[in-house]
Amino acid sequence: MQKKNIEFLNMMYLRGPNIWAYRPIIEAWVDIGELEDFPSNIIPGFYERLNAWLPTLVEHRCSVGERGGFLQRLRQGTWPAHILEHVTLELQNLAGMPGGLGRARETSVRGVYKVIVRAWHEAVTKAALYAARDLVMAAIQDRPYDVQAAIETLRELADDLRLGPSTACIVDAADDRDIPCIRLSDANLVQLGYGAQQRRIWTAETDRTSAIAESISSDKDLTKSLLEACGVPVPEGRLVDTPEEAWEAAESIGLPVVVKPCDGNHGRGVFTNLTTQAEIETAYAVAVDEGSGVVVERFIRGDEHRLLVVGDRMVAAARGDAATVTGDGVSTVEELIESQLNSDPRRGRDEDHPLNFIRLDSAALLELKRQNLVRDSVPPVGTQVLIQRNGNVSIDVTDLVHPSVAATVALAARVVGLDIAGVDLVAQDISQPLESQQGAIVEVNAGPGLLMHLKPAAGEPRPVGKAIIEHLFPEGDSGYIPIVGISGSKGKTTVACLVARLLQLNGQYTGLACSSGLFLARRHVQKTDAANWAAGRRVLLNRAVHAAVIENGARSILCEGLAYERCKVGIVTNLDPADSFPELYVHDIEQVAKVLRTQVDVVLPDGVAVLNADDLTVAAMASLCDGEVIFFGMNAKSTVISEHLKEGRRAVFLRHERIVLALGSDEVVLTDIASIPMTEGGQITFQIGNVLAAVAAAWALDINPDLIRAGIETFDVNLVDSVSEIAASPVEALI
Repeated sequence: MQKKNIEFLNMMYLRGPNIWAYRPIIEAWVDIGELEDFPSNIIPGFYERLNAWLPTLVEHRCSVGERGGFLQRLRQGTWPAHILEHVTLELQNLAGMPGGLGRARETSVRGVYKVIVRAWHEAVTKAALYAARDLVMAAIQDRPYDVQAAIETLRELADDLRLGPSTACIVDAADDRDIPCIRLSDANLVQLGYGAQQRRIWTAETDRTSAIAESISSDKDLTKSLLEACGVPVPEGRLVDTPEEAWEAAESIGLPVVVKPCDGNHGRGVFTNLTTQAEIETAYAVAVDEGSGVVVERFIRGDEHRLLVVGDRMVAAARGDAATVTGDGVSTVEELIESQLNSDPRRGRDEDHPLNFIRLDSAALLELKRQNLVRDSVPPVGTQVLIQRNGNVSIDVTDLVHPSVAATVALAARVVGLDIAGVDLVAQDISQPLESQQGAIVEVNAGPGLLMHLKPAAGEPRPVGKAIIEHLFPEGDSGYIPIVGISGSKGKTTVACLVARLLQLNGQYTGLACSSGLFLARRHVQKTDAANWAAGRRVLLNRAVHAAVIENGARSILCEGLAYERCKVGIVTNLDPADSFPELYVHDIEQVAKVLRTQVDVVLPDGVAVLNADDLTVAAMASLCDGEVIFFGMNAKSTVISEHLKEGRRAVFLRHERIVLALGSDEVVLTDIASIPMTEGGQITFQIGNVLAAVAAAWALDINPDLIRAGIETFDVNLVDSVSEIAASPVEALI
């Protein structure tokens, strides 16, 4: 039915590389109905309303390529699907998500468009699309629309879904290194890398963070005893079980003292600079409820510092300052805290704020009591009131840390056994050795927050995420296992099974996701079609997998995207001129080629595209590859192969019924076609092509030619559907 409206026909979340982008996107099919006849320049007041509601659209360059470009298109006349794309991106941006890529493309059906937008989170982008549709229709129909309410709704949704800042900075650093990332839960558990090369993080903890070390760090008394035994300066102190014992310990240690829970965190129940029995007993009563025991220790004079240790080195340091207010003769202490401290825009409840709100907790009330004040007291004009001796630790002092202090905190982390640690120490001057000022380490923490180093209240932000990634993935380690992706019209499954067989013979535990199912080495773990994103991702999640072979049909690429970001080898077997997917608005072989070229687009710079030289459309994809190209073909004298070899490159082809591996003018005969059972003596032409593709892929993976020969000469295509029979071949003895 014709109508003046924007209707969503379908939304597909493409989770991996696809025909539009390397990153996840949502492809929304929209029907604009009669609005096809109403470009923006003929709708009265539309430009003015949209520009007033979203003035930041001026930053959209669009195809014009300059600031304000999209607004130019609006004035000249553009269609609702294109406008929907830009409004969706801008709503995401205003909600705190980067805008990213956007496209709007006509389909073969009049009024139906594909709108493509970057999807950082599926739910957020879908909500943004619906909000954008409502906003655009309101602007078209001259109806009111609450833009701020829509943005706030999207922002709340994004805040619920996004990674915390500590995890996010590590993921961003991994992305800068092109290390793939997979979010494993709605929380902050993230996999970096694939298969056996993966690492896992959860905020600032890694899969190298020992559970024993974490337990040690949570026991402050045990931590202190271990540090002391290794010569690390720590304050004298001991565990106590009663208020009376706390006072006895204080007298023995010498006043002033600190009273704190032995396994507390975030500074809860910590009381410093205590000098009287009443203060100590009051502090004990609070501290005992915050943990499983109470520690009394010597008070160290100076500022609190947090030093971040990653691996064997200190990478960042921050200092805390006392929180004070100044009396005005009118306001109460509580009111002064709100007006002078909590009004600071750097303070907040969430992780985007480097400073927390100041609250009059039990420790703060004790400080007021020492000054003969309570929360309702009105300090005289100019009187400075101490609220917290050590406020938020958020002033960067990394460049000031004395080398001996850096070495000491690194030692403390090693003693506890933590690969990433937040070491708390108290010192009057961090630029001097601790011994000269009686400074000491007071805590060693697992899973330290990174925000103070990423967004310090003062000083330079530190690249702590980069430091963690360098710790997990030393230079040269990309987190990738060898991945072979296979696309094409025909032969994909056979080629996939044969390549997986060759990798397995080469001693690599191989995961295979193809139309015949999901295979993990010798186990056939899923017997239904597994040539899809979900099955491919299962392979890459498996920590046992050292190599992966993943089949990707055109439909899977169109509807889901690839399961991996990049691959070592990308194979395109062939293109059937009859291929089309009209239900997906893909009608001819040129469009299908654009889909399958995705496999070539994602080949790593040090990887290889294996392309069919006998199919000129496939061969033309060579120019799209970031890495090397190996052509395979039945005709050794084809123009494509001949020119390729003249350039000193590699090809695999058939000559005189024998498979030849050629590098420029150098040639090696692999075997006779008659020796390969799956070709039935060389009578099945399409199987010869499949063998050539698999051989080229194995060569690209540096598998020994003798092993390649043994693998193809003992491979029976009838075994493709049975991994148990594939694995049981006598050639397994070669592994």
